[in-house]
Amino acid sequence: MEKGNHEQATFAGGCFWCMVKPFDEQPGIVSVVSGYTGGTTENPTYEQVCSETTGHYEAVQITFDPAIFPYEKLLQLYWQQIDPTDPGGQFYDRGQSYQTAIFYQNEEQRLLAEESKKKLGESGVFKKPIVTPILPAKPFYPAETYHQHYYKKNPERYNAYHVGSGRSAFIRNHWGEKK
Repeated sequence: MEKGNHEQATFAGGCFWCMVKPFDEQPGIVSVVSGYTGGTTENPTYEQVCSETTGHYEAVQITFDPAIFPYEKLLQLYWQQIDPTDPGGQFYDRGQSYQTAIFYQNEEQRLLAEESKKKLGESGVFKKPIVTPILPAKPFYPAETYHQHYYKKNPERYNAYHVGSGRSAFIRNHWGEKK
């Protein structure tokens, strides 16, 4: 794949540990990086973001080849990883840094994200309104090395967290087996 054919997508979906694996396993995904975006502090640390004083979200930045895995498919997979009706965080993790958001890189992504949000709201999958905001991309700061691809480095702890946080059951209850 030529670098010129790659695009980026940035999604906040609660704990970034749980947001890497679903995208990392797809064809056409070049990289998935855990990090922080949306706030005002440059190069924040995990501790700073968790203090809820930086305005940042935990997020993933996905580099992808749209000819193989288009942005629309990324959006569909994203919605299936989160509770888009929860304005206070995700599952066990509460607070602004764990809220959901789609950060669009350009006007096309904004329009596609808004359309997918509208369709999800009309689908009847959720009884409550979809509250995930669609926001312009801001600088993205990669998280510390120990957070990158956590599911590969610590599979037992990752799996325990994915189940224990309630995310796994939520996904299964709304979308069926493993998405």
